[in-house]
Amino acid sequence: MSVINSHQNPRLKQVRVLQARKRERSRTGLFVAEGEDLVAAAAAAGWSAEDVLVPAGLGLEGTEVDPGLLDGVSALGSGTRAIGIYPQRWLDHAVGPRCLHLHGLKDPGNVGTAIRAAHALGASCVSIGPDTADPFAPKAVRASMGSIFAVPVARSDGPATLPGVTVALVLRAGDELRADLVDPAGEDGLSLLIGAERDGLPDDVVAACDRTAHLPIDGAESLNAAMAATVALYELARTSTG
Repeated sequence: MSVINSHQNPRLKQVRVLQARKRERSRTGLFVAEGEDLVAAAAAAGWSAEDVLVPAGLGLEGTEVDPGLLDGVSALGSGTRAIGIYPQRWLDHAVGPRCLHLHGLKDPGNVGTAIRAAHALGASCVSIGPDTADPFAPKAVRASMGSIFAVPVARSDGPATLPGVTVALVLRAGDELRADLVDPAGEDGLSLLIGAERDGLPDDVVAACDRTAHLPIDGAESLNAAMAATVALYELARTSTG
């Protein structure tokens, strides 16, 4: 197979536009995962790449690209040894028994970190709500550290389309979040809703939830949304382990 040696190559153009534009990711249903660790995570999770671009001359498996050109499309400051192009996967709807719903998180890094926490702490899916960053954006994929390939994602407008008992996590209101706050019995379980650190969940979303809960924060004014999701998921995970 010939080596890609022109920056005008259609595949390189595709990588650049998928990295830069959510609209193109939505139109094509594709996204980019950059780095050998992410490509390996995808393979371990059973995801098939549409293509994997690798530097020419190193004997790596994939489509060989002139190393300088590959570095030119890399979003990493140090360059890369692999860029995978994958089809997105979306569930038809969010599923239990423990769903994490992200509402209004505009930073893709926070979204990716929350997905990583969901993977580590046994969430069944991550629901992407209104005004939330694309979980398949390059920054989100990197922040997930490969968990985007392991945790199913779905789209949801809010509580009415989420499984089980819906619990809104808010600041200093409602019950203190505990593992026994909600009985997770039954296949639907519960859905935990997290808003952005600055704005929190909209009032109408909180009102539509079955329960309201908070984390017992005594020091800092608030927690980053991804940190709050991690702490809350840890506490809820104790339901099945403690």
